[in-house]
Amino acid sequence: MKFSVASRQGGAPSCPSFLSIQQLLLLGFVALATPVAASIGDRLPEFQQCIRVCERENCGPDAEHQTPIPLHRRLLLWSCPSECDYTCQHLITSSRLQQSPPPFPHPVVQYHGKWPFIRFLGIQEPLSVLFSLGNFYAHYQGLYNKILPNIPPSYPLRKWYIMLAYVGMASWFFSAVFHTRDFPVTEQLDYFAAGANVLYGLYYTVVRIFRLDKKDTSRRESLLRLWTALCVLMYVAHVTYLKMWAWDYTYNMAANVAVGAVQNLLWSWYSWTRYREQRKGWAAWPGIVVAWVLVVMSLELLDFPPLWGSVDAHSLWHAGTIVPTLIWYNFLVKDAQDDMAGSERLKA
Repeated sequence: MKFSVASRQGGAPSCPSFLSIQQLLLLGFVALATPVAASIGDRLPEFQQCIRVCERENCGPDAEHQTPIPLHRRLLLWSCPSECDYTCQHLITSSRLQQSPPPFPHPVVQYHGKWPFIRFLGIQEPLSVLFSLGNFYAHYQGLYNKILPNIPPSYPLRKWYIMLAYVGMASWFFSAVFHTRDFPVTEQLDYFAAGANVLYGLYYTVVRIFRLDKKDTSRRESLLRLWTALCVLMYVAHVTYLKMWAWDYTYNMAANVAVGAVQNLLWSWYSWTRYREQRKGWAAWPGIVVAWVLVVMSLELLDFPPLWGSVDAHSLWHAGTIVPTLIWYNFLVKDAQDDMAGSERLKA
């Protein structure tokens, strides 16, 4: 057995939405989520046998039993055992699919908690990487084409919106890295960045809706300091628990759901009251974005084997969050401009 030149492998959970509002639909996962130690595919005797044969023929100590790995894959840290794992996943999957009539109710199964994706240039999940970068660009565009040119430095919420963009870009960057190559360190960076994105979304939401940015009273300033300290402590505790105590998928999911749900409720309430008062279309945008992302997130509940070895529910979720991100930055600008106009009217 030699390594197949054609490439296929791995999917995985990842990051966050730009405002983490998609976390709400993950409520359906909390009761089902468990740490993945092994999947059905890992336990298949034919898969285990394939791995043993492949490593014996390709990963031996002598040159005769060493199959060279292309440079672009070595740069992405593909090793001989991981090449065997990848190759055997697809040999076994193809064999199960070609048996007629298929004796298996679900011929395509997961390996190591992931579907067998077709890799591209060594990238494990090409579409998830592509759409993660699309979300990264949406935040980049929101910062440099919306926030910075249209909101003056004097506006007090501007610095929170700038940080929102930076946190969002970091989150989606680590999502792209994780979907490029799934290692424990890339998984942790993805989860920690996603957690920061979720929590920062709630942090600035409270600052905006309750106007903790205004330094007109000592009480408001004290509340802002307290809220900031609380969010920092929650994030440190979250990372510490996952890193030092237990890498608990169920806890991580539940924490994101709880924080995301509170944020969703706040923005939905704000959108409804603002639209009812002003009757301006842009005031309804937060509610539209929440509904949009919830619909996209419903795909995650339908988790299915990747179509054509590439398109799965997770990648479609990432694709579906790009447009809402663009809409959101437009809303932030409209909201800020309306707020500044109202302040000018009061001064006059």
